[in-house]
Amino acid sequence: MTAGTDARATGEGTYTPRPGAAPLPRMIAAQAALETKMLLRNGEQLLLTVIIPTLLLVLFSAVDIVDTGEGEAVDFLAPGILALAVMSTAFTGQAIATGFERRYGVLKRLAASPLPRWGLMTAKTLSVLVTEILQVILVTVIALALGWSPEGNPLAVLLLLVLGTAAFSGLGLLMAGTLKAEATLAAANLVFLLLLVGGGVIVPLDKFPDAAQDLLGLLPIAALSDGLRDVLQHGAGMPWGDLGILSVWAVVGLAAAGKFFRWE
Repeated sequence: MTAGTDARATGEGTYTPRPGAAPLPRMIAAQAALETKMLLRNGEQLLLTVIIPTLLLVLFSAVDIVDTGEGEAVDFLAPGILALAVMSTAFTGQAIATGFERRYGVLKRLAASPLPRWGLMTAKTLSVLVTEILQVILVTVIALALGWSPEGNPLAVLLLLVLGTAAFSGLGLLMAGTLKAEATLAAANLVFLLLLVGGGVIVPLDKFPDAAQDLLGLLPIAALSDGLRDVLQHGAGMPWGDLGILSVWAVVGLAAAGKFFRWE
């Protein structure tokens, strides 16, 4: 028997490992793990997502800089810092990282791999969620050490964090997919600073003029921080108004990102 006849007789499935793409869940999990490792190894991202929120929580809890109303300052600040942590990871950090991946052609190469584009976005979202879990644990431990006494429904807190993540992720991907990397870097950091000051994170919204309060209250960071504060500080029930605002931002942001995002 010749070599050619022997090769035909063996048929398919002879070679090990068998060529082909891995199962989709495994590809998404592997990409999510890679995204998380890259994020946690980036010093600038750690500064933005971990160090700044932690320093703000400790500083403004220990020093009477801003009048946060009655009660302990940490009771007002901790929910706002949790909202800031979500924004820093899902919006600012993701926008900057994705913008430069797009510039350097990383997204273009990943788009040519067996991993579908929606799978890549899913992996990025999972990476954001993993990072946020670590942030929430860290902020909670520090806040408890400072005397924080949280109240309220854990389910309401979870819904607020998930919808806030979806809203900020959509806005971050929209920015990263439409602007140049340098413009994304500048714009994302500028928006971060503006929302830090005017989003009810550290400065209560009632310190602003009445007309500004109505406008600022529609921002996703204000809805997230106020919703978390109502639940964790005041023991309120489900904050439907804030959840509604975050839902609108999530739908609009993700839809716009899906429509206008450019991979090159």
